[in-house]
Amino acid sequence: MKVYINQIPDEGKHIEGEEPNTLLELHEPEILRALSPIRYSLDVGLSDGGLFATGSIGIDFEMHCVSCLEAFPYTAEIDDFACQIELTGVEMVDLTPLIREDILLALPPHPHCDWNGEKVCHPAFVLPTEESEMSSESRDVWEALDQLKIKKTN
Repeated sequence: MKVYINQIPDEGKHIEGEEPNTLLELHEPEILRALSPIRYSLDVGLSDGGLFATGSIGIDFEMHCVSCLEAFPYTAEIDDFACQIELTGVEMVDLTPLIREDILLALPPHPHCDWNGEKVCHPAFVLPTEESEMSSESRDVWEALDQLKIKKTN
């Protein structure tokens, strides 16, 4: 999203709109897929040789749960977006990298379909949590490792 410096009045300017979600450069649609354009509502202004922008940005995604592997919708909303960019004599400032970074940082690193409490996740696989749930073969391996004597060398 480009902001032209000479179009910003002294009192600042409010800008709203949408940008294509291709700006996010997502390359794994089977894991994360953008469903909507990037929405923004920003106040921009000039102060002390720099451009500032504050406001909100958001976008809708489809993610896959790390537990059950099912797809679920997720909305990334950043209500406190803020940036300050030093002006170096340019006529235009591109906010795209900063917006992209904030959106990607707002995404959960391990998405779960039950994140908002509207659904109960049923994991696709469950690891044994108690010794009684382990197979006898697994117990034999651990018992063998427990009996292993390792020499310490200095």
